[in-house]
Amino acid sequence: MKSLSDNESVRPSGSTVMDGENGEGRSGVVGNERLTALASAVLLVLILVELVSSAYLRALLPTHVFVGVVLAGPLLVKIGSTFYRFLCYYTRSPAFVRKGPPHLPLRVLGPLLIVSTLVVVGSGIGLVVTGPAQAGSLLPLHNLSVLVWLSMIAIHVFAYIWRTPRLVADDWRKQSGRSLTPGRWLRLSVNIGALLLGAFAAILLFPGATPWLVWSQTSQTIPAPLIVGMLVATLMLLVTRPLRWR
Repeated sequence: MKSLSDNESVRPSGSTVMDGENGEGRSGVVGNERLTALASAVLLVLILVELVSSAYLRALLPTHVFVGVVLAGPLLVKIGSTFYRFLCYYTRSPAFVRKGPPHLPLRVLGPLLIVSTLVVVGSGIGLVVTGPAQAGSLLPLHNLSVLVWLSMIAIHVFAYIWRTPRLVADDWRKQSGRSLTPGRWLRLSVNIGALLLGAFAAILLFPGATPWLVWSQTSQTIPAPLIVGMLVATLMLLVTRPLRWR
């Protein structure tokens, strides 16, 4: 993951050796943060498409299935970059220690959000593979996990929504006449590659959505878990609003 960092200069210190170490460490932190931000922005767009398609499942089920598989690629990028920061901080990497951890509420929320997201995506892909006839407990698991996940993702988005666009924009802004550095292109390539990988998986699995098209015609227009989840997510945002997220 160090190869994803920017080759940016930092403020000089007393020692040339320490200068190099500080510069490499700081660029590693910045590169990791910007990689996470770009993956988050991609995921947010895909998640919004998923929520809209959930509300109009009869008409947009093919979109719901396809995008649900595609987002697995960027999700892996975000989990990987987040875990890298976690690992560097708790192994006492100086630059990541200076950067510090997220605020305590977000550190508590993080593992729960990862688990619930994996359950939502995993159960959704499982439903495509099995079809409605053999879905078994996967369908109620998917519905329940969506209900839980909506509250946590709402809090997570609220905490980072103002920071993410700035980080993405900063990564592509030329400073002091310098050209775009290789780290920026590499971060973009990683995210594009993840999208292409997800799209390839979605194309392979898409024929499995056909039985669900028939099923969707007899189901409710707006799934109950989506309605309940949205209400609970709104309530959770109101309750957690006083917490210090940034």
